[in-house]
Amino acid sequence: MKILGISGGSKNGANDCMCKEALIAAREEGAEVEFIHLFDLDIRHCTGCKACVMGIFSGKGNKCVLKDDFAWLQEKMMDADGVIFSIPIFEKCAAGIFHTIMDRFGPRMGHGNLVIGNKIAEENGGTPIDPRCLKDKVVSYMAIGGSDWATEVQNDFYLHALTPMWKVIDNEVFMWFLGILADETKVARAHEIGVNIARAATDIEHATWQGEEGVCPHCHSKNFYLSDRQAAVCGQCGIVGKLVCKEDGLHFEFDKEQIAHAHDTLSGHFIHGDDIAKNEGESRAKMQTPEYKAKVKYYKEEIPAVRP
Repeated sequence: MKILGISGGSKNGANDCMCKEALIAAREEGAEVEFIHLFDLDIRHCTGCKACVMGIFSGKGNKCVLKDDFAWLQEKMMDADGVIFSIPIFEKCAAGIFHTIMDRFGPRMGHGNLVIGNKIAEENGGTPIDPRCLKDKVVSYMAIGGSDWATEVQNDFYLHALTPMWKVIDNEVFMWFLGILADETKVARAHEIGVNIARAATDIEHATWQGEEGVCPHCHSKNFYLSDRQAAVCGQCGIVGKLVCKEDGLHFEFDKEQIAHAHDTLSGHFIHGDDIAKNEGESRAKMQTPEYKAKVKYYKEEIPAVRP
C-alpha cells in the first residue's frame, strides 16, 4: 500500500508539515509513504492545445506534448494507492499551482474519455491507455487559509478528483489557521486524515467518505449555484434539484435519475463527452467558414500583443 503526500505551500511551512503529519499516520497504519513539494518541480501551464484529447480519440494514447516534470508527478500519483494533497487557499480558491495540476489532468485523465480511448485503440491496433490511469484510487485534501475567505476551495478539490474518478475520503478546510501547528486539535485532524486514507486504501472498492456531512447527500458539497428561483445546482457534482428549508435546516432534494448525470459518475462522464462532441462538431463547422476566418484575421491584425 502506497500513500503519496503532495504539498503546494511554502517550503517547510504549514502545508508541508500538515501533509507530513498525515503521512506519518498512514505509515503507522502500515503504508509506504512518499512526500512531494510541488515547488521543487518544473510544472508548466496547460496551453489548451487539445493534443491529448486528439490522441485519446484517435487511439494514440493520452500523452501531453509539454516536456516538464508533470509526467514524473503523474507517474508517482498513478503508482500510489492513495494521494493526500495539502494546498494553501488563495482568494477563496486553491492556490494557482493546484489549478495548473487540475488543468494538466483535464480531459487527458477523464475516466470516461480513457474508457472510450482504450476501446478505440483496441479496435484499431492503436496505443492502449496505461492501465494505471484507470486504476481505482482514494484521495484526501487539506486546505489551509489565513482567513474565512475559503468558500470555493472544496469545489476545486472535488473537481480534481472527479476527472479521474478517484474516491474522495476527506476534503477538509482549515480557516483562520496561519499558525495551525500550534493547535493540537487541527494537527490531530491531519493525523486522522492520514489514518482514514490508509485504511481506505486497503479496500478501495468499499471505502467511504469520512469527512463532515454536507448539504448534497450525493457528494457532501456545501456549495450551490442558484440557476433561477426554482432550481439549485450542486457546485461539485452538478446534480440539479431544489434547496428545501425544513425544521432542522436546508436540504438538497433531487430526482433519483439525476444521479446518472452527476459529474462524478461514469454515466455522467459519457453524457458530458457526448455534449462536448456535439458542441465541438457544430463549432468547428462554423470555424471553417470564410466569415469566421476573416474575423480571426481582423482581430489578429487590429491589435497585436505586446511583449516585454
